[in-house]
Amino acid sequence: MKSILFSLTLTAILFPVWVHAEDELPRILFVTQSEGFVHNPVKRGSGERSSAELAIMQLAKDSGAFSVVCTQNAVADFTRENLQNFDIVAFYTSGDLPITEADFDYFLREWLPQKGKGVLGFHSATDTFREFEPYWDLMGGTFESHPWTQEANVTMQVHDPEHPTMKPFEKSQFAFQDEIYQYRHWEPEKVRVLMSLDMEHTELKRPYHVPVAWCKQVGQGRLFYNNMGHRSETWQDPRFLQSILNAVRWIDGQLEGEAEPNPEVSQAQHQASEKFASAAGITLEKLEAEKKAREATDAARRAAREKRAAQQRVPN
Repeated sequence: MKSILFSLTLTAILFPVWVHAEDELPRILFVTQSEGFVHNPVKRGSGERSSAELAIMQLAKDSGAFSVVCTQNAVADFTRENLQNFDIVAFYTSGDLPITEADFDYFLREWLPQKGKGVLGFHSATDTFREFEPYWDLMGGTFESHPWTQEANVTMQVHDPEHPTMKPFEKSQFAFQDEIYQYRHWEPEKVRVLMSLDMEHTELKRPYHVPVAWCKQVGQGRLFYNNMGHRSETWQDPRFLQSILNAVRWIDGQLEGEAEPNPEVSQAQHQASEKFASAAGITLEKLEAEKKAREATDAARRAAREKRAAQQRVPN
């Protein structure tokens, strides 16, 4: 009995109940389709939901704050008609999804700018439609690489600890294990940076700003993106789950939080990262030289393989 009461108390603390008519609950379409690398949290077993889908479904059930439909079929579900059944679209996707330009145009220009509508992006949502400017302009950046792999232990720095999506992490700095992206098409003048890689306290250093979470206003709609979520363990972390729940409530207007862009934060983080990386002997010039050396080695290996293949094709 004591364990049951403890469980109920813990649930109440993590997921406080909002008085909200069921037919008024925010409705989420959670798209987990992969047309590129398939991450473990969205990998379905035979006839089973993925771990990220199960986590979102359980979060909806425990909190009573929203409803969710999970899909890996954008052709059938990401359409002008079906989008009208939802308030939020969540992406944990990769590659070029089979979404028509007309449906995406409706989503971006008519559906999303409405009050109460929004987008949640997780991890490889920025590794989706990498060459499609309307998408990466919406999302705020595009995956470039991940020097910090899934085994990396990193330190996060929270810039807006009072933002509802950041409050669950409780500290302005905290350690975490997950794969962290760096980006191209990064547009700090259009987003509010909420969390970044703390380059001073993270072992693997780079001389530039590496944002982790941000938000933005899109008309009267809202977007929240968090790079975390590569590891299945992340989807069991109470802080991460509470952040998602608060993001839903923030989009729905239940919780207040700034979305005003703060490019000065990105600039300051860039300068600090240069300082700490330089102290560790890492500069952009050194990284560029290493990149060119790897490319030259790869080119030489390809040439050698092609030469051997050509020699094998020559008849005796």
